[in-house]
Order: sequence, then structure tokens, then C-alpha cells
Amino acid sequence: MITIENLTKYYGSNRAVNHISFTINDNEILGFLGPNGAGKSTTMNMIAGFLPMSDGTVTIYGADITKDPIKAKSNIGYLPEIPPVYPDMKVKEYLSFCAGLKRVPAGKRKSEIERVMGLLKIKDVSGKLIRNLSKGYKQRVGFAQALLGNPKFLILDEPTVGLDPNQVAEVRALIKDLKKEHSVIFSSHILSEVSAVCDRVIIINKGDIRAIDTIENLEKSFATSFILHIKVKGDKEKAASIIGMTKGVSEIKKIDDEGNDIYSFTVSLEGDTDTIRDSIMSECLKSGISILEMYTDKPNLENVFIELINRPVKKNGLQELLDEMPDESEKNTEKKEEE
Repeated sequence: MITIENLTKYYGSNRAVNHISFTINDNEILGFLGPNGAGKSTTMNMIAGFLPMSDGTVTIYGADITKDPIKAKSNIGYLPEIPPVYPDMKVKEYLSFCAGLKRVPAGKRKSEIERVMGLLKIKDVSGKLIRNLSKGYKQRVGFAQALLGNPKFLILDEPTVGLDPNQVAEVRALIKDLKKEHSVIFSSHILSEVSAVCDRVIIINKGDIRAIDTIENLEKSFATSFILHIKVKGDKEKAASIIGMTKGVSEIKKIDDEGNDIYSFTVSLEGDTDTIRDSIMSECLKSGISILEMYTDKPNLENVFIELINRPVKKNGLQELLDEMPDESEKNTEKKEEE
């Protein structure tokens, strides 16, 4: 298990990561989501021991990354956002160099390099200079170095950047397969990718964790309201009246005129959606209005993400109150201005 407690990072007076805590379980894939500048890469750099933390602890399978870095890092495979490849080296030469840094035994080094090249499908470029590779191949070479030594814990920062759709699908399948023997944390801006492979997700914004849960639970927690789309043929005013007066309809958000007495309604619902849809359909048919189409938008990870990153953070606790107070220099400046 990997345990992160009270992890904090300041750049001068700017707090980039704000006292965050979470765990990564054995054989778990944890997605790390947030907008640009949310603190994702900073957090992952600190977990990997690449960036010093201002406060907090990171424990990798019982080893503190600060107190016992060699033992902790021996269990880590790290792919940063920009792959750490040397352009003047050939692919196989670079992987051999990395295997030496990771202390892979000399007798096992050749087979280990062959293993990771096979997993990432880069054997065909093993003799090429890295500088001559495409961005996608450079990304895969960087991923291969992270897998050298078969570490228990993988940190992957945007692992599919620069890959074409086929390569993305291959890497996605590889990450899911890695779960059998590894714990994985990875960040991505592709929410469908996260939904496809992750057991849990963390949503972070401005250094604060907004949510930690399974995707299913997060979507359920935002399922108190739905959007219903209804396409009807008939009298517009009558249809609007029926829909608006139906119990459970909170608002008609939009009406589009599609011509030939066909209208599309976008409606907010609260309550049992099946009952509401049945009521609307029944009343419309009684009034001679034909239902051409009816479907519901349910909350998905994208809706949850947008809602959470735009939701204001509640201030509580002594530190947050102190952060909001002006410092002495500001008070003195204000006093002088008044005089």
C-alpha cells in the first residue's frame, strides 16, 4: 500500500498542494484528474521523490520516501509528463543505461530490456537514435524505462500523450493488465480513458482534493437531477403546458422549433425519471400530441468533473482562517494611507 499524508508544497508564498491525504491500494488503478495548474504533476513529482515536499509524508510499501529514499524508490516506476529520454542514445542503449541506474542485475538486464520493449512494441526501433523517433515512440520508450525492474508501484503522468488512437488503445490495455502485479496512479485529461481503466479517481483543483471515490459512486452522488430531451409533433403551447405542469419537472430549459409542428424540449427533472416520462407521454397522447423521441442525460464523469472543479471550497480550520487574514505589512500600509 502507498500512503500519502498531509502532502503540501509551497513555491514561495504560493501554495500549490494543500495538505492532501489519500492511499493507493495494492493492485489498484487510481486516476488523478484536474484542470491545468491543479497540482497533479507537482503531487506526482513529490510522490516519486523527484520534488521535495514542504510538509507531509509519502510511504511506499513501508518505506518513507524522505527517510529511506533508496528503498522507497526501488519500488517506483515513474513516467513524467515529458519522457526523460536522451535523444543522442539509441533506444536499446538508453534502456540498458536506465536498467543500470535501477540496479537491475547484469545477468538479467538483457531479458528485462527485451521484456519491456515487447510490452511497449518498440523492438522494431531498438537500434534507432531516440532523436529520430516520433513523439509517440518517444512516449513509449519513456514508458518502457518506467517498467524496467518490474516495480510494484507505477506513477504515470499523461502516459498516452502523443499516441495515435491504436497506440492509446494498446497502452490502455497494458495499464489494465499491469494491475495484476502493480499499483498504478496515472493522470490524464482524457476522461473516457480514466473511466475505462480506473478503480477509483481523485479530482483535484487548486491544490485541494475535491473528491476521492469510484466513478460509479461519484456519478450516483450527482444523480439527483437529470436532463430530459423530448421531441413532439403537435401544438407547441399545449405541449409546453403539459410538460411544465408535470410533477417532477423543475424547469423547461429550452424549446427548439424544427419546423412542420415539430418541437424539441430540453427539461430539468427532479425525482423518479421513469414516472415523470410516463406521465408526460400519457398526457401528450391524450391531447393528440405525438412523442417522436424521448431520452435522458444522466450524470457522467465529465459532468461530475466540471461540477466539482467549479464548486467553491469551504474554508474551515485555523490555517485557512489565518490564510485569509492580512499580514502585518498590509495592515501598516493601510494605516499609512488612512493617515
